[in-house]
Amino acid sequence: MSAFVVLKAGVLATLQDQGRFGYAHLGLTQGGPADYASYRIADLLLQNPNPSCQIEVSVGGFSVLALTDTVFCVTGGAMPLTVNGQPKNLWHTHRIKKDDVIELGFAKSGLRCYLAVAGGFKLPKDFGSNSTVLREKIGGIGGAALEPGQFLPAASVYRPLLWALPEKLWPDYSAPLELGLLPGYQQHWFDESQWQQLYSTDYQVSALYDRMGYRLQGDPLLYQPRALLSEGICYGAVQLPPDGLPIVLLNDRQTLGGYPKPGVVLARHAAALAQCKQGHPIRFYPVSPEQLKAEQMQQGRYWAELAMEFRSLV
Repeated sequence: MSAFVVLKAGVLATLQDQGRFGYAHLGLTQGGPADYASYRIADLLLQNPNPSCQIEVSVGGFSVLALTDTVFCVTGGAMPLTVNGQPKNLWHTHRIKKDDVIELGFAKSGLRCYLAVAGGFKLPKDFGSNSTVLREKIGGIGGAALEPGQFLPAASVYRPLLWALPEKLWPDYSAPLELGLLPGYQQHWFDESQWQQLYSTDYQVSALYDRMGYRLQGDPLLYQPRALLSEGICYGAVQLPPDGLPIVLLNDRQTLGGYPKPGVVLARHAAALAQCKQGHPIRFYPVSPEQLKAEQMQQGRYWAELAMEFRSLV
């Protein structure tokens, strides 16, 4: 087993795998990749048979030194990628040799990238996962963000073919984002005029956003406060605090909360939200249970057929 060495940690870089599930009763949230789609595509491009441990790089400014020959790729936000100073494409797999340096600049579009290697990084797991949750100080290396000088074990792996995601399928992180909202069981706490306001308001991402959740700014949704005991919160849940400005909860959310929740956004939209920066335009639109079923079927087909779209590289 060889390794990579962190040279520059950038603004924020953490180790993430598919997430930590089944421990909410202990107060441990799921963690995992904020943009699950980019994370999963990296594994597919590398032909990793199982969800791997990858590096989630937020904002950019990250670099590592390879101490092994292997294959890697970077997916997600548009961070300039170089190997030994030579530009390389995102959404492509690349072979590297011992002593090569992989460097990521700062995101020009989007917010987070996923640096993945064939076979994944090999580190001990906390509660069944490598996912780092900074608040809970678990996962990754000591439950903390990566730091210069740290070793990241990884196997030497050869892949006979290199693959790329065609550019036509690259996500556009600059486009306004519409969040499909499935109403929850507290939907009757809001009247028709409040629902109309929620769906017609042009929101923007506020300055308060991270892996826990995104607070939006716009016209406040005024409602009569009601007593609510703290209860479990799912991924993508939309909370309405007393100021009437929605908070969309993501991977590192708290496991319990006591604010009313009009509903939950579609998972793929929550992942896309995690690529948004301050000021990004956001709108909600309603999703019925029937539309949700159709969405789930469509997403199943998408992931089943995506690899057929990959382009082989010579």
